[in-house]
Order: sequence, then structure tokens, then C-alpha cells
Amino acid sequence: MKNTALLQKHLDANAKMVPFAGYNMPVQYEGVNIEHETVRNAVGVFDVSHMGEFFLRGPKALDLIQRVSTNDASVLFDGKAQYSCMPNGKGGIVDDLIIYRIHQEEYLLVVNASNIEKDWNWIASHNTEGVEMENASDRYSLLAIQGPKAAEAMQSLTQVNLSEMPYYTFVKGDFAGCSDIYISATGYTGSGGFEIYVPNDAAPHVWDAVFAAGASFGIKPIGLAARDTLRLEMGFCLYGNDIDDTTSPLEAGLGWITKFTKDFVDAATLKAQKEQGITRKLIAFEMVERGIPRHDYRILDANGAEIGKVTSGTMSPSMKIGIGLGYVTKEHSALDSPIYIEIREKGVEAKVVKLPFYKK
Repeated sequence: MKNTALLQKHLDANAKMVPFAGYNMPVQYEGVNIEHETVRNAVGVFDVSHMGEFFLRGPKALDLIQRVSTNDASVLFDGKAQYSCMPNGKGGIVDDLIIYRIHQEEYLLVVNASNIEKDWNWIASHNTEGVEMENASDRYSLLAIQGPKAAEAMQSLTQVNLSEMPYYTFVKGDFAGCSDIYISATGYTGSGGFEIYVPNDAAPHVWDAVFAAGASFGIKPIGLAARDTLRLEMGFCLYGNDIDDTTSPLEAGLGWITKFTKDFVDAATLKAQKEQGITRKLIAFEMVERGIPRHDYRILDANGAEIGKVTSGTMSPSMKIGIGLGYVTKEHSALDSPIYIEIREKGVEAKVVKLPFYKK
């Protein structure tokens, strides 16, 4: 089990630690609902240092990225980030990721912790033109500082004008007395904020500086449990739950990051799927009757026949109702369609809704 550079900070804050993606990670501090509301209304800090960071460098770096990812990275400019996914050659997904263009011949790819080795090997297997690849995952710590007060709370730590950074852009600048820090206007919560990439040896200092700067704004440390409820309220996919090696981007509602204006792994397969139409679809649903949907619960039609399975589910801390995602047959995927979640061997009524669940 690996530890992040911030382990002692979590222990000092009485975090409940759990194994996650091969790392010892904080799942909660005060409690999921309190932490969730802190991020929705103020500012909270996640240690997400378990995420993977790959640098790709050289004149053919963009070509390699274009080949292995579905989105069109040619539209990126220096300081711009993009959400994308990597198809697996069989119609499924290797991983979803964020691509950062540092400059024309250097990119940073941020991947999921559980897939670091798999993703590295997959990209390397398509690196036929000598792109320099560096796996920097064990060198970097990543702090996600999220919430509507994040920019104001952190402004004293940097000369970068945080409030004027557009969503999905980044800069390399000073932060908390450290130079050459990547500051990214990205996150996984839907409440705004930043992700700060820092060298491991600087991470404890930066953590302390962040909490000192945010003290008057009600800043708190936030665990992975609240990260999950926050992302689910926005309908953001979680790899291993809502997308995996058996789900296509089109089934998962990721057609918006699947661009057929270029050639990429699985382009022909996915284009044919688009033309022929998908047979199942990832839907969002809200419980009509009382009940909390959970991963792998069966989704039923009105007659009790199985039409799919829940991939992610929870009791929404913001809305106080059960919400979830799941794959169902196409004919049951229309908005407002009644569906039933099997909870304790009983079909509990729900309905298909439009994302995001949480509307500010």
C-alpha cells in the first residue's frame, strides 16, 4: 500500500483511512454530508495525489495523443486542458483522462490512479514514432481545492489572477512560495475551484499554506466519500463503475468527446455504432419512492424484468433523495421513463432524469 506525501496531515486531522487504488487514502474526516456541503457552499481540499501524471514530449507528441484518444487534441492551445478518453481497440474504454497542452511539443496527461500501469502500457504500445514519455506519477502530489470560495480563499498565495482563469485552463506559476507550480481550473465536483500539482517534497508546506489562507473562509479537508457524492450529483463518470473496458463512449453519453474528424483507435467501430444506433445507454435517475440505489443493484421494468444495472448510486446530500446512474436498454432510456430499482428484493420506483442532478 502506497502513502501520499500528505499522510501525516490526514492522520493529524483524524481522517478515516482506507485502501483505494493501491493507496492509503482519507475517505472522510468529519462526515460525508458535512464535507459535501463545505464544498458546495464554501471551500474544501482533497488530497488526490494518487492520480497519475504522464508527460509526452517531442514533435510527434500530438500525433500519439490523437491516435490513442477520442477527443480532438489539435484544438488545444498552450494553457488549455481537455477531457477525453482512450478506447481499447474492442469498443470499450481503457480510461478517461485530462490532456493539458503545455506547449506545442509537450503535454501532460492526468489519468486515474487504478489505471496508471495499464494506461502507460497502452500509450507506450502505440508510441511508434519516438515520443519521449515520462511517468511522473510518483513525483507529484495533487491538491484539489474546490468550492465557490476557492478563488478568493487562495488568491493570497499566488500572483496568478485565479478569478479570471476560465474553466479547463491552467498556468504554470508561483503558489504558496513555490515556483513552477501547475495551477489548473479543473475539478470533479461541479462547484468550481482548482487543482494544484506540486512536487512531493513541497506538498506538506503547500497543504499548510492552503489551510492558513482559507481559514477565514471555512476551509476544511475533504475525503474521497464526499468526492464521490459531489461528482455523482453532477453526473460525472467514475472509471470502474460507469465506464470500463466493456462500455463504449457512445453508450456512456461521451459522444461529445468522440470526434470522427480524425483517425484514432476504434474510430471505425465507434462510427459504425453511432450510425447503427446503440442498444443500451447510461441513464441518470432519481428515486420517486424512498430508497437508496447502490452499485450493481438490478434495474427493472414495470413487469419486474431486468433491463439493466446501477453503476453508481447514493443518497444525494444536496437534494436529500436517492440518485444514480446505470445502463438500461435503449427503449427504457427516454427522459421521465419509469424504472424500478431492486432494493431488498422489491422494485422501488424511480424515473429517468436529465443531468446534472444538482443545479446550483
